[in-house]
Amino acid sequence: MMIQEKLRKARKDKGISQESMAKLLFMDTSNYSRKERGEVKIHKDEWTKISEILEVPIDEIKENNQSTIHNENFSFHDHSGNNVNYYNVPDVMMKNTQDYIELLKNQNQKLQEEIQQLKYENQKLKSQK
Repeated sequence: MMIQEKLRKARKDKGISQESMAKLLFMDTSNYSRKERGEVKIHKDEWTKISEILEVPIDEIKENNQSTIHNENFSFHDHSGNNVNYYNVPDVMMKNTQDYIELLKNQNQKLQEEIQQLKYENQKLKSQK
């Protein structure tokens, strides 16, 4: 059984809703829901609190190596620390980000040209004095 299934089953067996669990963990329901689905990492202190709330040992609801999130089409790897996380970045987000980067490059180029023009005009004024 996968972590998500173990966690969801343990929560439901206790009769606790996602909303109640989120409140007990001091987070919003959508954030807890993403954690339960395995989309967002559950940190060590959160696992401890979850196991206390559900009154089950951590090992019963958590696999030993919960460091990797696998998605079908990953676009970016985070190899920081000992964990390897795979993130699914939707194509539309990648396209928007690439478009924004292109826009910033164009604006940067225009500003550099404007700076050069201002430097030229400043030099011209200095030489006229």
